[in-house]
Amino acid sequence: MTNELIAGVSRARIEALALREAKTYTAARPKTQAALDAGAANYLDGVPMHWMKDWPQPFPMLVAEAKGATITDLDGNSFDDFCLGDTGSMFGHSPAPVTRAIRAQASKGLTYMLPTEDALAVGALLTEKFGAMRWQIATTATDANRFALRVARAVTGRNKVMVFNGCYHGTIDEAMVTLIDGKTVTRPGLLGQAADLALTGVCCEFNDLKGIEAALATGEVAAILTEPVMTNSCMVLPKKGFHEGLRELATKYGALLIIDETHTISSGLGGYTRVHNLQPDMFVVGKCVAGGMPTSVWGMTEAVAQRYYTANAGRASGHSGMGTTLSANPMQFACLRANLSEVMTEKNYKKMERGAGRLQRGLSNSIKKHGLPWHVARVGARVEFICHPRPLKNGAEAATAHHYEVEAAVHASLLNKGVLIAPFHNMMLISPVTTTAQIDRLIAAFEETLDWLVAGDAK
Repeated sequence: MTNELIAGVSRARIEALALREAKTYTAARPKTQAALDAGAANYLDGVPMHWMKDWPQPFPMLVAEAKGATITDLDGNSFDDFCLGDTGSMFGHSPAPVTRAIRAQASKGLTYMLPTEDALAVGALLTEKFGAMRWQIATTATDANRFALRVARAVTGRNKVMVFNGCYHGTIDEAMVTLIDGKTVTRPGLLGQAADLALTGVCCEFNDLKGIEAALATGEVAAILTEPVMTNSCMVLPKKGFHEGLRELATKYGALLIIDETHTISSGLGGYTRVHNLQPDMFVVGKCVAGGMPTSVWGMTEAVAQRYYTANAGRASGHSGMGTTLSANPMQFACLRANLSEVMTEKNYKKMERGAGRLQRGLSNSIKKHGLPWHVARVGARVEFICHPRPLKNGAEAATAHHYEVEAAVHASLLNKGVLIAPFHNMMLISPVTTTAQIDRLIAAFEETLDWLVAGDAK
């Protein structure tokens, strides 16, 4: 039916916009298309990582370079970058202090399985930025979460991990569960899954303290793994008192509380945990923590560390199941030191939040002007437009707010207008080097796209 509405928008207009933008994208990239035709066949499905095909374009864009908050593709098309590597480059592409650190360290060696003076300085900086923890370094947040959960099981003697419906914590098995008819089950879309993940995972709804307490009361849960704000599922903000209640329940039932700030590091200096004075037992952050160098950090309180020492001393000799050879390499520490001391600053966060506030207001005004049943959510420097009329309360509700056809058409239209946003959802990030002009161009491109979708005034 051509008059069917999807999130308040005519299906016919959505399909027409998507078709138009696909043609425009293709016409602007003859070099890219030729290069892919010549070289992509060596990769599985034509890309080195499968999600590189999740962008809503006919074929992938090949990047020639990225500087500050701008990306240029192989055909010379430039874009204001609000995706920023899905948070990996949240402070901008190649911040100058990090670039200098890379150059300096490269001449002294890339990896040698031993610490450096930079490592000692980084330990102090991590405590200064995020709070008193006993720290470890990994390469990805998936790794860090996996290691943290192994420690949690070791010190509690329990097997199960609580996560929230619709959550994202990388590709750890324990998070790959969902709720169906109130029961925890393995997510249906997993490839090659052999075991029943409900044996180790317990799924609850975010913001549901009553349901969380019922699950914890079984005494089976070693840890609660959560983001302070749910992301990657349409952004879900915590209700007032939720985090305080979660902390109380974790303590009451002897489960460790693990806060994963990999996406919510946008919330402010020290992440949502520091800004809102949360009190986790363990803390994880990745992506942009080293300015774009693949790095993650995980830590535990002194109390948990003492329990870890006891558990570790009592185990049989052999591999602990934690650690990867290239983790905690000197290049990571050089970049961590530069980023934590010179880039991840209060001044930069204030600038990011001012810009994000400007973007939130502009997008909200445009949505209101066009009478769409959408809203805008923001956490610090992170902004999302969500095709749902009101703030979301949990993962189940967030799942209903995804309207792929609408989102893909809007993303494609923005890209052809010189604006890049995250492909998996509607996330936009403001970096310290994002300019007011770039923000205003995004707002204008969004406005023009909605004009076409809603009013039918092709531009």
